[in-house]
Amino acid sequence: MNSNIFNELSLIDYAALGWFFSCWVGYSFFSEQSTLAHRGLVGVSHDYRLAWAEQMLTREVRIVDSALVGNLMTSVSFYANTTIYIIAGLMAIMGTLDKTMSATDLLPFTHSSGRALWELKLMLLLGIFIFAYFKFTWALRQLNLLSILIGAAPHVSAPESERNTFSHRMGTVNTLAGDEFNRAIRAYYFGLATLCWFIQPWLFIVMTTAITLVLYRRDFLSHTLSALRD
Repeated sequence: MNSNIFNELSLIDYAALGWFFSCWVGYSFFSEQSTLAHRGLVGVSHDYRLAWAEQMLTREVRIVDSALVGNLMTSVSFYANTTIYIIAGLMAIMGTLDKTMSATDLLPFTHSSGRALWELKLMLLLGIFIFAYFKFTWALRQLNLLSILIGAAPHVSAPESERNTFSHRMGTVNTLAGDEFNRAIRAYYFGLATLCWFIQPWLFIVMTTAITLVLYRRDFLSHTLSALRD
């Protein structure tokens, strides 16, 4: 990549990048660490995961619980495999960049840019999906640990203090895996916004804003959240 790449970035490109990272990092903090996080899907889901662990310890046969964890692992594994294909596709595009640039120049309202700037945009997109892949695989490993916890769960006749401690441990591991999965899915959303940078920086800003609002609505204002609270 050209060492003078940042000289090719216009003021609107810098503004778009700054807004992009501010929305991604800011919303991640808001939805996970702020005082309102417990009122969203993240907090409510954690409560249900704890309830799941408590209910599991009242059952002598835990086949259903093992099947549920298996379904979660299948879903995460699917996304992890898909991300690998996306990364491979982006690497292939970098090898045929000239043809890709020629094709997009025909689109209306396209903001023309040099090869070095295109490489920067592709590297950003590649970094986003590599980040998502690491999050998916870490979530998958945590779900593996969760399946081990199911196997190590105490019997229903165990002391209540032991069962309470174990249910909290199991619910916490389940939540940590879910959080990593959510972060990876969030990366997918913002990766879609990054695609708009190839067309126009203003469109990049608009799409980043729209995706942030969509995430907020789903996490804090959705009918799903209302149903879970009810």
